[in-house]
Amino acid sequence: MKTSRLARETATIGKNAEVVAGRKSRGFAAAINGFAAGDTPGDLAVKQEDGSDNDSSPLSSLGSPSSFDIEDTPSFVNGILPKRKRGISSTPATTTTLTETSFLKLETRTPPRKAAIKTENGSSAKIKKGKKDPAQRVIDHDSGDVTIHPPSHWEEIYALVQEMRKKVLAPVDTMGCESLAEATRSPRDQRFQTLIALMLSSQTRDTSTALAITRLQTSLPPPHGFTLEGILAVDAPTLNALIHPVGFHNNKTRYIKSTAAILASDFDSDIPDSVAGLISLPGVGPKMAYLCMSAAWGRDEGIGVDVHVHRITNLWGWHRTSGPEETRKALQAWLPREKWHEINGLLVGFGQTVCLPVGRRCGECLLGTRGLCPGAVTVAQKGTVVRRKRVKVEGEGREGKGEVDDVVVVKEECG
Repeated sequence: MKTSRLARETATIGKNAEVVAGRKSRGFAAAINGFAAGDTPGDLAVKQEDGSDNDSSPLSSLGSPSSFDIEDTPSFVNGILPKRKRGISSTPATTTTLTETSFLKLETRTPPRKAAIKTENGSSAKIKKGKKDPAQRVIDHDSGDVTIHPPSHWEEIYALVQEMRKKVLAPVDTMGCESLAEATRSPRDQRFQTLIALMLSSQTRDTSTALAITRLQTSLPPPHGFTLEGILAVDAPTLNALIHPVGFHNNKTRYIKSTAAILASDFDSDIPDSVAGLISLPGVGPKMAYLCMSAAWGRDEGIGVDVHVHRITNLWGWHRTSGPEETRKALQAWLPREKWHEINGLLVGFGQTVCLPVGRRCGECLLGTRGLCPGAVTVAQKGTVVRRKRVKVEGEGREGKGEVDDVVVVKEECG
């Protein structure tokens, strides 16, 4: 009876160990079940914890340091028990001796590194940050004259951006404000439509601006249509509904109605032909005024600086400015006048396709591969690596070292 009782209790513990430890403990469970069946291997000596040979306790064999204990499995490394599930019982461990080498695989993040990217010819290149070298203001102490030295490599940067812009069509190329006026209208009506397009474009995507202008061109009733007289004739709710896709359409409805009245009374039903006159209109700022002078009147009297031009030129380190108007003055101090008109469309399209406000595609930018952009974002790599875990084996006077071979999966993420 004593032996059968011991066998039954030992088999019960073996089943519990198999449930708790999972796959890694099946070998141990098999050994326990074999012991319950009467097959006692030589390395499973039955001893008491105090070293005596008294077998009066039915569970005496489970406390022996030389026996195969549950903690010998990899799930019980360093005496740490796994969390028990509700309804599962396990015998408290009494020995923390490790009798075999355990192997651990740890997932860690590798240090950030510069990722290689593929160029057009298939070769590998890395993203490199450039150094900031802004425009320098130099004063001649003898004459007092002030000279602005342009940023270094600005011509190379400008040429590379032009090269990249030729390969990808940006929204501004087909839906920019200066291309939305109806070609069949008179020059006066085209200038008016260009001004209204610029007013609608504030804090609005080019696609939404183009949609609103198309609505005005097709929905305003004859005989006037989308002209100054047509805007004066339409009521505010109808106008508001037509320009609803743009941002702040309620405010812009008021601005457009007020501007139309001012143009009719003060500017002979045409738009002003000066920056000062344009800025005097409600809802028209410096950027719109300079762009309108260039697109409507063909005169480049200043650079139209929007958020893209301001952001990108600061990323390049050409200057350190706090707003578009300050950026405009900084650029006009050294940029050749023949580039004042094209730089807006050039950088707006570049900001829409490559140098995005969020998620810049530095891996596709020639400035990043040639180390010309101080704002270039290198690519951080994340992967699963294998570490070695050294485990001391007591009783044998040696150390075990194991290594698990695994495939390293690398994912690239913008840092």
